[in-house]
Amino acid sequence: MTTLKDLYIEELQDLWSANEQMSQVVSKMADRASDSKLSDRLTRAKDGIDQHVSLLQSLLRDSGAEVQKEHCKGMEGLVKEAHKHALDSDMSDAALDVAIIAQYQRLCHYGIAGFGTAKAFADALGESDAVGKLDQALDKIYESDDFMTDLAERSRNLDAKG
Repeated sequence: MTTLKDLYIEELQDLWSANEQMSQVVSKMADRASDSKLSDRLTRAKDGIDQHVSLLQSLLRDSGAEVQKEHCKGMEGLVKEAHKHALDSDMSDAALDVAIIAQYQRLCHYGIAGFGTAKAFADALGESDAVGKLDQALDKIYESDDFMTDLAERSRNLDAKG
């Protein structure tokens, strides 16, 4: 890598891998969640994550890059943590839901950092169409993260106390 465009392309390729890994673990979280609002939101989030994969592939094509993914070790670690602290735990009901929310938000924050970085690179490269698309993806990620914060604060954290 020698240019900003190289960094941009690598970021898109890394995000593709990260989103595929995230999609798989979010699907498992949706299946384990006991709260129907949480399960439904995670299912919708998985669909959005899958749409982000398509977006990233499209942005790679649009940039003239090779349409391939770069394995994301950062997301690999977060997925392992999600398994350890939620999916493979002995918790159930509200306590498990709280753990799922916490792990999902960690995954979201990684996505916010990655999509935000890609957007900044696209902006610096004058790729206004890509900036708009990445901004829309970021809005969806922020929206999902905000929903999880609200759900945790208003119900699941309180339910888990008892």
